[in-house]
Amino acid sequence: MSSDGNLLIQVGSYNTNLQGGAGVPQDLVDWLVPTLQVASFLSKEPRAPDIFAIGFQELLPLHLGLAGLSKAVIDDRDAHIRSQIEKHTPGEGSYTLVAKAVNVGVALLVYARDSGVARRVCDVQTQWTGTGPAYMGNKGAVGIRFRVSDRGSKAGEVFTFVCAHLTAHEPKLARRVADYHHIVSTLLFPPLPSSPSASPTTMYSTSHLFFLGDLNFRITIPLSHPHVQTSQPYNVLAMLKDDVSREQLKEFDQLLNQRRKGTAFIGLREGSFWTFKCTYKYKLGEVDRYSTKRTPSWTDRIMYATHTDSPDTPEKSNITNILYTSIPSYITSDHKPVVCLLLLPPPAATSSPETCAPPMLRLPSSYMPTPDPRATLKRYTGRTLDRIIGSMWWLLTVVGAGSAIVGIFNFFLGIAAWRWWKVPGVSVTESQG
Repeated sequence: MSSDGNLLIQVGSYNTNLQGGAGVPQDLVDWLVPTLQVASFLSKEPRAPDIFAIGFQELLPLHLGLAGLSKAVIDDRDAHIRSQIEKHTPGEGSYTLVAKAVNVGVALLVYARDSGVARRVCDVQTQWTGTGPAYMGNKGAVGIRFRVSDRGSKAGEVFTFVCAHLTAHEPKLARRVADYHHIVSTLLFPPLPSSPSASPTTMYSTSHLFFLGDLNFRITIPLSHPHVQTSQPYNVLAMLKDDVSREQLKEFDQLLNQRRKGTAFIGLREGSFWTFKCTYKYKLGEVDRYSTKRTPSWTDRIMYATHTDSPDTPEKSNITNILYTSIPSYITSDHKPVVCLLLLPPPAATSSPETCAPPMLRLPSSYMPTPDPRATLKRYTGRTLDRIIGSMWWLLTVVGAGSAIVGIFNFFLGIAAWRWWKVPGVSVTESQG
């Protein structure tokens, strides 16, 4: 692939339901290499993706994530993913791990093809932030940024990938929107070496932006709608049966409506998510049966933007969305993984190939993302609480042989036994006196 070619980017996201090493099946071909669904494209140009970006939420049990004990799981996931993409992608080429980023249960891994773009990747940066209570990392985001040199100009282009897990539950829409804005203001990257400024930058200071994860936006059907006759989960189930009904259902998607209002995910585009069924909430072990405890929703999403996208046409992108779908066959989680295959436009021609500044995203004039001056304090406040609570929780789980509740019981039982043992006994002589 030449430096001026259209890069092929594959992005995947999966909430693995806190299962750690058991969170993904051994064969990832359906998710990572969905070639059958893009046969028409691949038949014209058989090629493997130049870049893979794979995101996870609820990567491992929460107490282990809070305690910072994710290394073994993410290393195992890295080795497994790389072996699968190198085995199944067209041409069986090799890939390099550009970077991995983990914060509690949110993880992101980015790979580049060795025979092409990997040779020009430089200035790699990673970042994280928490959006949970007191900025803890039970919810939050991680990001990976890098520059691809000599793409369009000497400065090349900047790629930024962000994987997020936002606040759950249908009524907490405002909290999810606040999570997004917190991520924008605190997921800050150092300036690139070529930048004239020394100030940190937001995720929007990039040539290409990809935002993925379990964003937890739900379907909310107004009570006045004719479909609302019984409890809401059943109304949504009835509308999931065919493409026409799902296209109608998308109008009640919280995320789509927030994007249209310009209150969240400003400048980002998305493919036709309604062409596949809602990705949450499934019964464990089932391919196509939803739990009635939650309204089925498209919680798992992938969005994107490129520097040639115009803020005047917020629904159109110069990125070609070749594939956007879910993978129903994965049954170990109450979520289904999603995958998106994107073809970037060729690099923009510049008046001078020696241009020293990469092109940046164009945003609406009314929106100016601003770094939070207290971002570092907030992030490390959350991380400190993560480690304290996670370590205590982990210790109680160990004491309880895998159960924190049993651990608490054993802890207090141990204290009671210690106090009983420390009470001096009454001697026989004293009792007879």
